[in-house]
Amino acid sequence: MHDFPISYIEPVFRPPSEAHSLILPVTNGCSWNQCGFCEMYTQPQKKFRARDEAEVLEEIRRCGERLIVQRVFLADGDALVLPTRRLLNILRAIREHLPEVRRVSSYCLPRNLRRKSVEELKELADAGLGMAYVGAESGDDEVLARVNKGETYASTLDALDKLGQAGIQRSLMILNGLGGQGLSEQHADNSARLMNAAQPEFLSTLVVSFPTGEQRFRAGFPDFQPLDRAQLFAEVERLLQGLELRDTVFRSDHASNYLVLKGVLGADKPRLLAQVREAIERPQQAKLRQEWQRGL
Repeated sequence: MHDFPISYIEPVFRPPSEAHSLILPVTNGCSWNQCGFCEMYTQPQKKFRARDEAEVLEEIRRCGERLIVQRVFLADGDALVLPTRRLLNILRAIREHLPEVRRVSSYCLPRNLRRKSVEELKELADAGLGMAYVGAESGDDEVLARVNKGETYASTLDALDKLGQAGIQRSLMILNGLGGQGLSEQHADNSARLMNAAQPEFLSTLVVSFPTGEQRFRAGFPDFQPLDRAQLFAEVERLLQGLELRDTVFRSDHASNYLVLKGVLGADKPRLLAQVREAIERPQQAKLRQEWQRGL
């Protein structure tokens, strides 16, 4: 791999649905990097910086000489923190040197759209940015404050509305269990309220996990009491009950989930609720992941 046209600083992360995409780092790390639940960019080598623009453009050119790809994911944690001009240069280079590409996507922190207008986002969409993955995590302000997300219900919805108006598809993530036992109900209710207001094209749920321990998380949430498996199912059930979505692809199939759920909301809402209810009432009969299958 020494002659691969892209230089990476590991570890490299991407959404599950970008498994077959070309991962193109345009930043290193995450510009916020203070969320108590997130360990993705905490290593010293992942300290945030914008990559040199000329270096990125040269890597795109070299990829065009060697690779044929249909999807590109702009890494690391929040490529949209870059100025619109730089992003446009990158997207135009992808279009020039990788003409087979059909979609470019990126993670997106809501805070990074505060200074970007809908008109700027439309420019990015016209240049090829087709999807933004937004880790909303919760629609509840108390939960967001406890985990130091740096966002609120209002700031997240504002960013989602901007993306939607610009024609950029939105893939939203909610963290099941993030509020612990004490805030579970309001976490589910207000997350559903946020999704109903935004009507995203894609929605997924993941289970909050701490592969390297809970010390970072508990620094801001010392009284956190994790949900057991049955309580996690009850929270998902409450979330689904509150969702009034018209045409949103729903996935709960990340490795962290005990129960795999797939469907379109609202058409498949009754079926999905029935699956969750079976997992609650008859877990021995439900197709649940074992603990060893949930390793991250």
